[in-house]
Amino acid sequence: MKKKILFLGAAPTQIPPIQYALEQGYHVITCDYLPDNPGHRLAHESYNVSTTDKDAVLEIAMRLGIDAIVAYASDPAAPTAAFVSARLGLPGNPYQSVLTLARKDLFRAFLEENGFNVPLSRSFKEQEREDARAWLMEIGLPAFVKPVDSSGSKGVTRLDMPEKFNEAFDHALKFSHEKMVVVEAQITRAHYQVAGDGFLVNGKLAFRCWADEHFDKLCNGLVPIGQTFPTSHPEAWLQVAHDESQRLLTLLDMKTGALNFDFLFTKNGELFFLELGPRNGGCLIPEVIRYSTGIDLIKCTVDAALGLPCKDLIQTRPCGFWSSYMIHSIETGIFEEIWFSERIKTRIVTMDLWVSPGDKVEKYLGSNHTLGTMILRFESLDEMLEIVDNMEHDIRVICEATET
Repeated sequence: MKKKILFLGAAPTQIPPIQYALEQGYHVITCDYLPDNPGHRLAHESYNVSTTDKDAVLEIAMRLGIDAIVAYASDPAAPTAAFVSARLGLPGNPYQSVLTLARKDLFRAFLEENGFNVPLSRSFKEQEREDARAWLMEIGLPAFVKPVDSSGSKGVTRLDMPEKFNEAFDHALKFSHEKMVVVEAQITRAHYQVAGDGFLVNGKLAFRCWADEHFDKLCNGLVPIGQTFPTSHPEAWLQVAHDESQRLLTLLDMKTGALNFDFLFTKNGELFFLELGPRNGGCLIPEVIRYSTGIDLIKCTVDAALGLPCKDLIQTRPCGFWSSYMIHSIETGIFEEIWFSERIKTRIVTMDLWVSPGDKVEKYLGSNHTLGTMILRFESLDEMLEIVDNMEHDIRVICEATET
């Protein structure tokens, strides 16, 4: 009998593990509250159910007798996967640990309790707005206002003016399932923010591949537009990050599966974890890692969910200079075309465009405004960083502006 795998999410970025499962001959089931998401069309069965509705997903899983559950590239869905796997005795991680990693308020509290560096940060419920405002005045500006439980940088504001506080607080609430908001001080980083993915085998961080993370200064400055591999940070700093990541994961009794990292270093080399998501990264991170190292974290994710060994998973250095890139618009309007410079055309490895001429596009304020994805390859680290940091010279979304 075919193994049954339940995938939480069917968005374009969540298709790779679904495709792998189909190639292996597994029976694929998808859950997603958006019925038009393309992953549903690939599945043998699909259900229009929110991936954050633990009880509804558990009911489906029990009724269908699933053999594995996968929450790919989704922080909100990760606790649901852990909840279901624990109830059904499937491979997975402790529910409370996954919830701690997936929620910013719980993660910040965990870091502080266990002696990790942590920014000045507090969380507030919807009715505690004035307490949050007082805390903002205490920590000073600039500061960040974020939902405790969103992903893809949705609902995040970098606040520079106190009079914009209400707007930022409301924006964060809009994207919070728990209706809670984190207000935290900005940390001045020494270099690029670090992103990337890793993988746990029997509680050990068996593999990690880290990148420099890039943002569009013309548009938002908070939502990643791509990651460049390998990272340009010193190896000694990366070893500290590895050791502290292992300490963190051991404390939480995390055992298996994919991890998504976001951290930074101060000018003194102090490590600050921003996120350590209990899931694969978005922004094509697993795909770029596969190109640059030969390690297939998509395969490992599905195999590990079924309890299969990940025998080929060993620490491997990136070979060459690779980048993901999120195609996006710096303004709201009607999509016309994408302009590419001649030099960038020679660097394109793959491109997947999700919009057509005449479609409305939104200014890039969250991963939900991504118009498509690309993987690029460069000749050197310096060339890669120079181009990706100034991508407006090489890739432009052309659209007819409309009133917002």
